[in-house]
Amino acid sequence: MTGEGLALDEIDRGLIRALAEDAQASAGALGRRFGLSQPACWRRIQRLREAGVFRGARLDLDLGRLGFGVTVFLGIKLATKGRVSLEDFERAVSAIPEVQLVEHVLGAFDYRLRVAARDLPDFERVLRRRIMTLPGVGNVEANVVLSEERRPGPI
Repeated sequence: MTGEGLALDEIDRGLIRALAEDAQASAGALGRRFGLSQPACWRRIQRLREAGVFRGARLDLDLGRLGFGVTVFLGIKLATKGRVSLEDFERAVSAIPEVQLVEHVLGAFDYRLRVAARDLPDFERVLRRRIMTLPGVGNVEANVVLSEERRPGPI
């Protein structure tokens, strides 16, 4: 059972893992893999969709092949929380095309950003001209990604 009351059996969990690896897998192929007919597999996938287990399908872009060789995680601590609303900061930072992810977090920083850049000079330009000029930005800590390994989720 999940927090929402949706009962998941081992086949449901297997379907979720398989679709996390390949969101374009067909219900027929998945059905054969899990011993289900195509219609039965499709119904299970639909039930998971309707329950909100799947939030959508995304392309997994190879940023390096697209010319973005540097990924940086930024921790941002807002300096003036009273004068700048969180919504204003989120709206402004979300308008920066190089910012791929904006997470409001609890801890040493208020926000964690994932930024893609062509190279380090390009990242420096984005940092100086776009991110550091955002409303309320105080302390910033950068972590350059050296390598990334995707791990399967807990399902």
